[in-house]
Amino acid sequence: MEENNDEIIDNDDEISVEGNDTIKIANEAVATYAGIAVSEVSGVYGMAGGFAGITEALSGKKNLAKGIKVDVGEKSAKVDVNIIVEYGARIPDVAFEIQTRVKKSVENMTGLKVLEVNVHVQGVHAISDKEEKEQEENTSEEE
Repeated sequence: MEENNDEIIDNDDEISVEGNDTIKIANEAVATYAGIAVSEVSGVYGMAGGFAGITEALSGKKNLAKGIKVDVGEKSAKVDVNIIVEYGARIPDVAFEIQTRVKKSVENMTGLKVLEVNVHVQGVHAISDKEEKEQEENTSEEE
């Protein structure tokens, strides 16, 4: 039998397959899965991230990995999530839900073992007078 020693290497070394023994998943890919999981959690107003916000504004594309830092090893990953919570949301509950969903999502989609999901609350979004009026108008229109 012939051994398959095909080698595929991406320019950024994000994906490397050598003899079908090694697969490396890019940090950005894992961060995107984590970002999708975070966006589904109730009580999260948005993600906090400096450089990602600038890139998003310039490109016009939504960056699902904004506010997420990932460290991917060979078989494991560590995830840091920076969020802004909605006023009135119970922070420990929101953080626990983020940890649960991110861990489940990343492990199911990538096969990596998630060792840590650290949630950093960067701020609280309080409803401004303008937003409060808009919500009242929307509620009265629905009735």
